[in-house]
Amino acid sequence: MIDDIIFGLGFVAVIEGLVLALAPNRLKQALLLLVTVRSEKLSVIALIIIAIGVALIWWARR
Repeated sequence: MIDDIIFGLGFVAVIEGLVLALAPNRLKQALLLLVTVRSEKLSVIALIIIAIGVALIWWARR
């Protein structure tokens, strides 16, 4: 179980590092765009992303 958590955190770090290394200006633009989005809408987007992530993990582990 702990191996899966460490793997997941490492995978997220790799993906985030790739985004920063390959498209730093795009990331800056995306972050500036987030400031303009209402908090309620960001919460809904986050919940959708969480649901997709849980579904992908469930699918991969079944």
